[in-house]
Amino acid sequence: MEHIVYNQKGEQTGKVTLPESVFGVKWNADLLHQVSQSMLSNKRQGSAHTKNRGEVSGGGKKPWKQKGTGRARHGSIRSPIWRGGGVVFGPRANRNFSMKINKKVKQKAICMALAQKAQAGKLVLVDSYTTEKPKTKDALAFLKKLPLMITAKKSERVAFLSPKSDLATKRSFKNLPFLTLLPIENLNVIDVMKCGSLVAPLASIDAIEKRYGKELAETKE
Repeated sequence: MEHIVYNQKGEQTGKVTLPESVFGVKWNADLLHQVSQSMLSNKRQGSAHTKNRGEVSGGGKKPWKQKGTGRARHGSIRSPIWRGGGVVFGPRANRNFSMKINKKVKQKAICMALAQKAQAGKLVLVDSYTTEKPKTKDALAFLKKLPLMITAKKSERVAFLSPKSDLATKRSFKNLPFLTLLPIENLNVIDVMKCGSLVAPLASIDAIEKRYGKELAETKE
């Protein structure tokens, strides 16, 4: 798959062939759903907790005697049928929501998401991005030169795939509300799929191929 490359001025400088090991992975909706659900489940804290009748304070004394009052018999004011009593089927903090997903499956899902963006024309390649001083104004001007939907009223969600954790790049983009900075080592399915377009320097494509594509190719062999 050939893809157009832009320079920092927004001019087309040529085309490159995207690595087949990453951008040639076939779409599998079930696998992508499994990985995304595991990520969301692993984020759940499971901190919601209700007390049962044995954990609610008070209620050690029988409210009234068993017989002779004309009222229903009760043994504790902390019974679930009493106001302020214990909860029968409420959430408990000992519930575990975590799901285990194999490393190779996660890598394949990431490659699949990237391939889908490239095939939909939502991947914008730039030869490089460098800045002497981290300025949000310069970063915004750079993005507006690329084929992205960025206007004063509304902008699409954009992810910038950074080949490494660069402090200057991070400071340049962090104040743009529509942009998410994704270092290659933190790449994940949810951030890729929820963004409208991806902006990636060529160094990021090489890093993605080394980190994800080659391992998948070795597994197939």
